[in-house]
Amino acid sequence: MTMNRRDILTGGAGAALAATAEIAATSPASAQAIEWNIDADIVVVGGGASGMPAAIVAREAGNKVVLVEAEKHAGGHGICSGGNLPLGGGTSYQKKWGIKDSPDLVYQDLTDWSVVSANGAADYRYNDREIIRAFADNCAPAYEFLKAHGVVVHDKPPDTQGGNSVGASVPREMHCSPQDWPLIQTGQPATPEQKASLSTGNGLMHPLIEAAAKAEVEVLLEHRMKTLHRQGPHSGAVIGIAVEHDGKMINIRARKAVILCTGGSTSNVNFRRMFDPRLTEEYCGVAGTPWSYQDASGELAGMAVGASLWGLANNPAEMGSVITKPGTIGGQFGYVNLQFHPGSEVFDKARAVGLRVKDWQNVVTVNMLGKRFYDETGPQYASDNYGVNKDYVPGSYLNAKNMKWNPHNWLAAAMQGIGDGQNGGGPIWAIFDADAVEREKWDPKAPNVDEANGFFYKADTLAELAKKIQMRFQRVPMPPENLEQTVARYNSFVDSGKDDDFGKPKPLFKIAKGPFYAAWATPVLHDTRAGLRINAKCQVVDMNGEIIPGLFAGGETAGGFSMHGIARATCQGYIAGNWAIKEPRRA
Repeated sequence: MTMNRRDILTGGAGAALAATAEIAATSPASAQAIEWNIDADIVVVGGGASGMPAAIVAREAGNKVVLVEAEKHAGGHGICSGGNLPLGGGTSYQKKWGIKDSPDLVYQDLTDWSVVSANGAADYRYNDREIIRAFADNCAPAYEFLKAHGVVVHDKPPDTQGGNSVGASVPREMHCSPQDWPLIQTGQPATPEQKASLSTGNGLMHPLIEAAAKAEVEVLLEHRMKTLHRQGPHSGAVIGIAVEHDGKMINIRARKAVILCTGGSTSNVNFRRMFDPRLTEEYCGVAGTPWSYQDASGELAGMAVGASLWGLANNPAEMGSVITKPGTIGGQFGYVNLQFHPGSEVFDKARAVGLRVKDWQNVVTVNMLGKRFYDETGPQYASDNYGVNKDYVPGSYLNAKNMKWNPHNWLAAAMQGIGDGQNGGGPIWAIFDADAVEREKWDPKAPNVDEANGFFYKADTLAELAKKIQMRFQRVPMPPENLEQTVARYNSFVDSGKDDDFGKPKPLFKIAKGPFYAAWATPVLHDTRAGLRINAKCQVVDMNGEIIPGLFAGGETAGGFSMHGIARATCQGYIAGNWAIKEPRRA
């Protein structure tokens, strides 16, 4: 069964499968007793920035490839991204702009122990050297693969926009053009202005989805992996998967390999709390949702057959985009690169566009108790990039000494909680008034904000506003007197020109003119940097350090790599696909 591009984007696989495959009710425990419903050489789990390259590579090598995707659309986390693509090592793109780079330089950059960010976080110290060596050697080939399969980057010199922990020696950041593809954010093609300058994951994933369809990769949408089948519970090769579709179980044989590209674990509350106990359920605006959910399904399935986790120190590291300040306020989903609008196929789940904050001087941010906790203009965590350390010398102890100490603590302060002995920072609310609405040129009503579901409130007085804030994640009522006192004290700082509490640079605007507003401004979870242990070939490794035959992983499903974004995902998908096809074909 093959699918065209429209089928992949709209979810036509479900009906096709029901017509062509016998559905198994359960997944038998014994490998010998499994009744296989679908047969393939390579099974890829996940249709995002790792899964699509892996599937295309394997299919173009002559293998029968089945790609299963849990959502009703392909694209995964990658299509939701900002489209910033830091693949280096001497790409044709770098050569065009006179940038001298090499695999050795990429490796040196991404394993430099001496690099620290301005808050002391070490960007590369905990990277797995074997994994970084493979990435460095495959960076340029992966870029040429993407280029050959329709991905177009904007014709401008490499820069540092959107780069997190991508190496300090040379600029490597490219930006994917939307071309004529529809944007998932709007459901409409990009405007001429967007085509000329917008960097977007739409420009990465739409061409790869098209290339997969052209190669006749068999894509099954709304098929959620539940189990990996291995010859023995913790021995032998992985031989397939069980997926759930329409309430029924389907067994898919993988005669060569299964490649896990499920996108990480940020949406799985209990899983993510293994790395950081603070990340309780109120951090519900995970980047990429509601288009795709990073549910840890790949990690959990791998662990169930003996796989190890890896690189855990990178996951809670206070650098880059592992956790971000919200890019928009007033709606559940505040990821900076992703505003869904009416017309998007997932707007019924997103429910609000969100209000983009141009100047954080226009709001104060408060915790559940209505109290300020930090300077609102404070940035999110910094990270290393070309030009960050002006005097950078590879491996020099002076790199840390030359970095000006400048902690970025809005996020850490927001997550501190309220001193009630419970984990989790609780909701953070941006408080502002009618004058701020005018300055920001906001329209604070639906569909721009989500008042119906408790992510936005409006009242004539601050006391009334505090009383109105009642929603699932607000575990204690906000005392009205607290909010009134907080705003009164802040207004006094505007008069004096000095924030005596948190050092906000010259507070500019009072909050005094009703109506008053409270908008959801809770931090957004983004990167997964810890996942399954892999080796240089992206083969999954067990708790004894042994390779699990027939099992591969890449992107945010894999651990050992601190870099943010789609470069590691696309490159590891490319690596996994090229090594999976070399696996012996099992009867």
